[in-house]
Amino acid sequence: MALSIVRGAVRSRLRTGVRTLTTAPHREAQSAAPRVFSGIQPTGIPHLGNYLGALQSWVSLQEDFTSVLYSIVDLHSITVPQDPANLRGSVLDMTACLLACGVDPDRSCLFQQSRVPEHAQLGWILGCMTSMPRLRHLPQWKMKSQNQKNEGSVGLFTYPVLQAADILLYRSTHVPVGDDQAQHLELTQDVARIFNHRYGEFFPIPKALMSTSKKIRSLRDPMVKMSKSDPQKLATVRLTDTPDEIVMKFRKAVTDCTSEVTYDPENRPGVSNLVAIHSAVSGLTPEELVQQSRGLETAQYKLVVAEAVIAKLTPIREEIQRLRGETGYLTNVLNCGTQGAREVAAPVYDTVCGMVGLR
Repeated sequence: MALSIVRGAVRSRLRTGVRTLTTAPHREAQSAAPRVFSGIQPTGIPHLGNYLGALQSWVSLQEDFTSVLYSIVDLHSITVPQDPANLRGSVLDMTACLLACGVDPDRSCLFQQSRVPEHAQLGWILGCMTSMPRLRHLPQWKMKSQNQKNEGSVGLFTYPVLQAADILLYRSTHVPVGDDQAQHLELTQDVARIFNHRYGEFFPIPKALMSTSKKIRSLRDPMVKMSKSDPQKLATVRLTDTPDEIVMKFRKAVTDCTSEVTYDPENRPGVSNLVAIHSAVSGLTPEELVQQSRGLETAQYKLVVAEAVIAKLTPIREEIQRLRGETGYLTNVLNCGTQGAREVAAPVYDTVCGMVGLR
């Protein structure tokens, strides 16, 4: 693979508009060049839901936008305790997974969040204009703090502000999100408006690029979404699972007592989850798949879906395994991505400091 990472055309696209910030910051918000930002935590191998709901769209956005930044957001991951050695390895694992899925470092900037200090620095400034009641209303704080017996850390409470800083630091105009992240993007939009009102128009108001994929649910409990942190090993299909592991997980998938294959998410969530997965990996509609599956019992259909998932994930799994053996290349990707990200972040942060009176 070529090592022309974040050079030439890619770096030029990232720098679009940066040089003018110090001379005309108050006229930049409306004229910002289109730019996509998104991030993923390095907390385990991505699963099928991550791939179908987010990573596939990350790849296609490289075709639709000329300026794209994808960050491995390791600062977010330490809002809950992490083993240091595992975290270091997980950053490289996630880099391998993203590249194997099709993220191209010659067309997008892939970097490690913690190595761009302006993320945390801008997060502090934005935190000083964000109210505590606003953060308390976010559903993920309620859910995660309850899991920690309402003793969640300050970092867990304020991480949506850091998330806003991640986006605004690059004056991003578009952010791919799922339904569960919509309220966090709304916070980012509100923070941008507050800053612009106090100090002058500077930050674009980022727009949501909503995922069109149906939410992939747990194979063991179709009432909840598939999750990397699910304690039930059979609930989640990971990108590195072998064909035998995938078949076993689909064989054990929870359905119901009716053997017919139908698509009725409200009344038959388990079978409908299988159909949704099959639709996402095949490109066919649920209605087309139900028609094709007439005469099959759900036990037989589970194996059909498993084979379709295996066909989709096998090339990705094999590429992940290959890239895991090229740690030097993975490190180089992140080093070059970090350099490209900092070339954008530093002048934006300097301009913000000047606007709020810190320069």
